[in-house]
Amino acid sequence: MKLLDHLEEWLIASLMAAATIVVFVAVVHRYMSGLPIPGLQDWLIQLNTSWAQELTIYMFVWMAKFGAAYGVRTGIHVGVDVLINRMNAPWHRRFVILGLLAGALFTGIVGTLGATFVYELSHTTSTSEVLEIPMWMVYMAVPLGSYLMCFRFLQVTFAFIRTGELPKHDHAHVEGIDPNEEDISGAKV
Repeated sequence: MKLLDHLEEWLIASLMAAATIVVFVAVVHRYMSGLPIPGLQDWLIQLNTSWAQELTIYMFVWMAKFGAAYGVRTGIHVGVDVLINRMNAPWHRRFVILGLLAGALFTGIVGTLGATFVYELSHTTSTSEVLEIPMWMVYMAVPLGSYLMCFRFLQVTFAFIRTGELPKHDHAHVEGIDPNEEDISGAKV
């Protein structure tokens, strides 16, 4: 499981970093192309960065699908659980399990429909407008991300059944900082 967790985090971080770099390069290119510097302006205008926007959109779609699975695993999704939290323990437990299994069912269905769509699309010559990559490759984010999210819902469900705990995300926690440490001045962090 640790390998899958790290692969998921690495993929999300890599896509985020790559999208940031692509957008930065495209913006710098656009700005520099407008400068009236002989030679440089002509050379930059010949460089085509029209692909940057399309690539960034596709990277954000993939990042969002895998980020949603990460959100299920870490408990950072927003949940409307005011009513469920007011229930007595046995009913609370049943409704949490029902909600998690409903999430698994929904994402499993979306994954299956996405896989069917990708399969049918792979038998066509449909390509993206600028990058001209097969569209089935772009849409693979739907079944892969949805099946991973389904797996994460099942993983959280089984962990909840075993331990009674749901993953919680502490918004005040900063990775790498121990709240019990003192800073250089001697004040508590």
